[in-house]
Amino acid sequence: MPRVNRKLYRAARRLLLLFTALGVLAALPLGVVRHQMEQKSKTVEFVFDYRDLLLIASYHAHPREFVAEKLQALKEAGVTTMAVFEGSLDDFQRAGRITVYNSKEAAMLRGEPASADENYTYVLFADEATAEALEPVFRRAFERSGNTVRAWSHGGRPGIVIDTSVEDAQLRPMEPDPLAMEELTAAGFRLLPRFTDRIRPYDPVLMDELLGRFAALGSTFLLFEGTEATGFGDRAELGSLDHFASLLNKHNIGLATIENLRAPQAGFATLAWETDYNVVRLYSLSENDAMTMTPEAIADRFLLAAKDRNIRMFYLNAAPVRSGTRPEVADPLDNLVEALAGGDDTEGAIAKLERFGFRAGFAEPFDYRHEGWQKALRAVVALGAIAVIALLIDAFLRGFGPAAFVIGVIGSAGLYVLSPSLLEQALALGAAVAVPTLAVLWALGRVRAHTEGERRPVGGFGAAEPAPADDGRLLGGRWTFDGHPAGRRLAAALALFAATSLLTLLGTAFVFGLLTNVTYSLVLQQFRGVSLLHAAPIALVAIYVFLYTGKSVSGQLRKLMRLEVTVFGLIVTAVLAAVGYYYMTRTGNAGQVTSLELMFRNALESAFGVRPRTKEFLIAHPLLVFGLFLSLRYRAAWVLMIAGVLGQLSMVDTFAHIHSPILLSLIRSLLGLGLGLVIGLLLIALWQLGEGAWRRWALSAKGDGRTA
Repeated sequence: MPRVNRKLYRAARRLLLLFTALGVLAALPLGVVRHQMEQKSKTVEFVFDYRDLLLIASYHAHPREFVAEKLQALKEAGVTTMAVFEGSLDDFQRAGRITVYNSKEAAMLRGEPASADENYTYVLFADEATAEALEPVFRRAFERSGNTVRAWSHGGRPGIVIDTSVEDAQLRPMEPDPLAMEELTAAGFRLLPRFTDRIRPYDPVLMDELLGRFAALGSTFLLFEGTEATGFGDRAELGSLDHFASLLNKHNIGLATIENLRAPQAGFATLAWETDYNVVRLYSLSENDAMTMTPEAIADRFLLAAKDRNIRMFYLNAAPVRSGTRPEVADPLDNLVEALAGGDDTEGAIAKLERFGFRAGFAEPFDYRHEGWQKALRAVVALGAIAVIALLIDAFLRGFGPAAFVIGVIGSAGLYVLSPSLLEQALALGAAVAVPTLAVLWALGRVRAHTEGERRPVGGFGAAEPAPADDGRLLGGRWTFDGHPAGRRLAAALALFAATSLLTLLGTAFVFGLLTNVTYSLVLQQFRGVSLLHAAPIALVAIYVFLYTGKSVSGQLRKLMRLEVTVFGLIVTAVLAAVGYYYMTRTGNAGQVTSLELMFRNALESAFGVRPRTKEFLIAHPLLVFGLFLSLRYRAAWVLMIAGVLGQLSMVDTFAHIHSPILLSLIRSLLGLGLGLVIGLLLIALWQLGEGAWRRWALSAKGDGRTA
């Protein structure tokens, strides 16, 4: 490379490093803003499914008495809110509001012969007051569907007749039970309405009336039931989704988003945006978990959800089940009460949450601020992300980094016009791959400088010139490096481990700086490319170790192609493939965890309060510390850098979980580094003991040979 071009290249590379540093600095204030947002919303709310309570009560001899008793117990335990659904014939009948008959049963009730050509629904209300409250609800629901509703009575009780079968009438959605709403409010509960999109066509007057009624009773959030938000089905013809959003704003009612739904509820993201993200995250405890989990386990799960995933609303489900030990129908209500309030020897969820700064009450949305200066800083972060990606390209294609940066800036500008969110996710993924890869390549470069001598780097992360000698083996060059005592190697390894980890931690700023929008905290949008993040750095470091640390890339490639295929090699390849497959299946939220692992995780959570990631402190970080120590003496140990990058990329992945508090991600990463360092030092100590024993044995064997 001519001297002038070399100077220009070095200047351009320094500029890329400057942009990278500026990007990190610009992201830090954005991280502070996010931390402040997460700290302001520390109130958690416990919601119980009122429909489930009525279902359980229907199996008892005195349902009303049972409901009153359990409502009081739930309230004393810490439940502040009851979820109420759109009504149905079954719901009203289960609540004791009505009695339902078909035409044949109604005829028998009157002592008359049944008509052969009539299959209607006969409804008797419990009393006059119930009829006055519910008859308008029934008429609106069925007349909207085109059915005729007429008055009917029997035994002094008022009722109605609906010209459709009972089976069909049971499927018709109605307004929530107004009597239940008043009773629950009088009992001291706030209401969480559960709406569907089944009332068609969308009725703007009815929706305004319903939301106004809930708002007057103190409701502040709404939870959708089913796969669609209210108004989604008629949005094209009636503009119903936008109208429903305007009603939510009018009555100051927000939305609850359910964690880990298989698919987002259709229309929810639009409503969230139009209500300025007046949204809280909700965790739903299933009926099975409520019955089978211990109170301690339920309390721990709630604490973990609030602390680690920014959950602010807990939804309790329950169901009657056949008892396996006694001839009766059982339910999990007492189990849930103990999980919240605690028992004689157990601490409940309310107390555990309070110890971690969460107070029980009514959930609040994130108090986020999106000001103009934040947008400017994100632009600088984006520029830094492009620069760090260009540095990664330059590490493998020397001299192409500056051109890649220019191409990246132009391409990013075009992508921003098409989709800003796609741009920020693409840059976040690219930077997430580049940062841990470059950090480990830098460490490898320093190892080469300590062992093979100081030479001009390739893109700042490796050796440009060939090793002094090449003996024809795969990695080439000398295989052992003398002149570095163990103490000096240990100090250098610790310094390199600290510097590498610091580079990675600073690089995580690109992820949380680019994905600082509240939509990521609410998981309305997510970091994409988790599998690529877990695979690409490992593959890139492996490529660098095997192709870029010898005399030339082409020479190393020819050596790889000429390697003999052996049975041992095939076995090693198969084992590595199996390990890689298992590793990839464990990435992301869908990975399965064994019961033994759960016990280990719970033990870590109990011991430290924040659980470090197992693969970091137990595998990757120790191997990186150990590998750095060995690499300063043995060339073959450079392959341990491939395993070491796993811990670095895992730290980046920790910060890619935007729904987790940013401070907790930092603590988790630092804790993993500390524990990993301790285990790495133990590995080094064991190696030194083993190596010393081997040398003594070798000297002894040599001495015995001379004597003989």
